[in-house]
Amino acid sequence: MKGTIAQVRSYDRSVQLLLANQFTINLGFYMLMPYLAQHLSGSLGLAGWLVGLVMGVRNFSQQGMFLIGGTLADRFGYKPLIVAGCVLRTVGFATLGLVDSVPALIAASAATGFAGALFNPAVRAYLAADAGERRVEAFALFNVFYQAGILLGPLVGMLLTGVDFRITCLVSAAIFALLSVVQIRALPARRGSDTRGGEDGVREGVLSQWRGVLANRAFLLFSLAMIGSYVLSFQVYLALPLEVRRVGGDGEFGTVAVALLFAASGLATILGQTRVTAWCKEHLDPGRALAWGLLMMGAAFLPLLAATALPVPEGGTGRWLLAAVPPMLAALMLALGTMVAYPFEMDTIVRLSGDRLVATHYGLYNTICGIGITAGNLLTGAALDTAREAGMSALPWLALLVVGLGCSSALYGLHRAGRLEPAAPPAQPATV
Repeated sequence: MKGTIAQVRSYDRSVQLLLANQFTINLGFYMLMPYLAQHLSGSLGLAGWLVGLVMGVRNFSQQGMFLIGGTLADRFGYKPLIVAGCVLRTVGFATLGLVDSVPALIAASAATGFAGALFNPAVRAYLAADAGERRVEAFALFNVFYQAGILLGPLVGMLLTGVDFRITCLVSAAIFALLSVVQIRALPARRGSDTRGGEDGVREGVLSQWRGVLANRAFLLFSLAMIGSYVLSFQVYLALPLEVRRVGGDGEFGTVAVALLFAASGLATILGQTRVTAWCKEHLDPGRALAWGLLMMGAAFLPLLAATALPVPEGGTGRWLLAAVPPMLAALMLALGTMVAYPFEMDTIVRLSGDRLVATHYGLYNTICGIGITAGNLLTGAALDTAREAGMSALPWLALLVVGLGCSSALYGLHRAGRLEPAAPPAQPATV
């Protein structure tokens, strides 16, 4: 950890503040969101479909609006969008704790989602701009702070929700309010490097900019290939907990095992990310690092695949080990694969953008991957249901392994073809 702290101090104050901001954003978000569904269905007594609607509106308003948020960040600067997102989330989280009518809850949920769409592309574009040639290392640190917030947030939320969920909402809103004030006062204003207009001095229109981004074939191919990384990493929250409870049961053991699953994944990233990135940068090209990262994420499901060949013990230590060890190994391998790929993934987006409209590229990238996560989770859920009904417990793990192998091969192919490097800018005629 001393090395990580020393590395953070080596960056400018703006980068240090962005890292602290991301930790705080995730702390405030994850201390509330894991307990929202229980509040809606339990305390407020909403029907299951209404709970799903409120939660779905938040996800849709974030994933569907990333492109809008990135475009606004490129046009108006990164700082205003970061501050606006935090202010909007302050209002949204406070409202979730103070209202009980369905229309107000839906509006608050939409506000919290749109807030994420505003500041997420802006934060990443700002970090890429101010980190300069040290982008890869900066994004490695970013992932450390990101995971630390995810790890600590639910623990704080559990303590506060044990008293009253409304307190959790208000504390989370207060965190975002404080974060807004700090950023207004301390975060320097920053715009993307591409702030010029056209040849006649008139700024390019939004639709024209979007057409330019969508015409970036290498970027789109990269985005599609990287969908698999998000589908695979999300299984820490979907397939792995379900497998723990399928084998180990829904009692206290299952709850503890799932909590340890999340903790192990987060701690591995916090302790190992900077070392893994340093090794990869020294020994691997960015394209190879991405391909290896996806390969590791696919291979993460091999322990679960192997475990399906073993008979499930009736009980005792054997059953607990079978329920906990393969998912734990999978979670750690997923964390390792993410550590390998993530910093190079974020850097590749900047390089493929040609350092132009970086936030817009991040926004479109997040939207593409968000759609992919939704589709991937539906297919994973269908595979889990089919496996349970047909007695084919190996099916979901085999499918996820194939996803990892396929996406890894696609990334390696793009790397070999030179598609992960930005196209050379057109030559300018010499001035006479």
